[in-house]
Amino acid sequence: MRKIIHVDMDAYFAAIEIRENPSLKGKPVVVGGSPQSRGVVSTCSYEARKYGIHSGMASYQAWQLCKQAIFVHSSFQVYKDTTEQIREIFYRYTDKVEFMSLDEAYLDVTENKIHEDNPETIACRIKADILLETKLTASAGVSYNKFLAKIGSDLQKPDGLVVIPPEKAEEILFNLPIEKFHGIGKVTAGRMKNIGIYNGKDLYQLSLPDMVRRFGKAGVFYYYVVRGIDEREVITSSEPKSISNETTFAEDSDNLEELCAVMKRLATKLSFRMQSKQITGQVLTIKVKYDNFDITCKSLALPYLTNDNEEIYHYAEQLLINNLNAKRKVRLLGVGLNKLKTKQTSQQIELWESQHDIQGI
Repeated sequence: MRKIIHVDMDAYFAAIEIRENPSLKGKPVVVGGSPQSRGVVSTCSYEARKYGIHSGMASYQAWQLCKQAIFVHSSFQVYKDTTEQIREIFYRYTDKVEFMSLDEAYLDVTENKIHEDNPETIACRIKADILLETKLTASAGVSYNKFLAKIGSDLQKPDGLVVIPPEKAEEILFNLPIEKFHGIGKVTAGRMKNIGIYNGKDLYQLSLPDMVRRFGKAGVFYYYVVRGIDEREVITSSEPKSISNETTFAEDSDNLEELCAVMKRLATKLSFRMQSKQITGQVLTIKVKYDNFDITCKSLALPYLTNDNEEIYHYAEQLLINNLNAKRKVRLLGVGLNKLKTKQTSQQIELWESQHDIQGI
């Protein structure tokens, strides 16, 4: 049986800003664009979340929810440097590390460098090392597969540690609200609730054919994970052919300003991922899914290799504006790059079709 840890940093960018400026501690801090701009929220402190502020929200809307919120611009280089510190900590314990973003990773500690049989002990040591060396807290989930480890890391945020052994998996999954399942976003959760599925126990009642008929390929994934089955390995390295980010809207939109703001957020997230993996790309593609589920993909060859967020957004915005069907509302936006070049062997980019509802930032 494998021993998997999922580590997820707590309100990562906001926590770093508070660390750098301790006067912000205990205050509603929002990292992102100014409320007077078309900016969006990258992340926010837990104090800000109490007002309903969340990642991806327009900064102006966040300001309306909390007029006393403190808006700070992203300190990209500081985030990247801190991430390198955290990654060095992971590698003290195992080389089997799969980085999902700047602030989260899976670790396979079935065999590990400190010869420790108890994965909970390793998770505790990792959290302690991160706190000591970066002054930041992380939440961790420990289980026998990636899906349950991911669920565990989210159950007791912030600074949590949840172990899900096989004998507890069914109880936790059956009681878990359907929107808390990793891989089920707001849109899919809404569809499920419309047919009476509110938690894992309800989802468990559907047969595999029913799952596939209602949710397509993603239904296979839902069928197995609600039964605690996930055979995915922790993938440490490969040469990716493409890299992308996309997000599904909670409500379809035809507001160009909002669409551009979301595209900027996606471009920034994509840039973070590429820079952290030392990847550059030259062919940019945007993806637009409309309210009638028609999908349009448009590509553009850039004049040079890049992973710069401003350049990615500049060209993505041009493609969006020039190709948008103004007669339809947009359900999903995505942006990606291919024809990639790497400075070193990079981590495999794993994007399941079932994650698209939640692939946003």
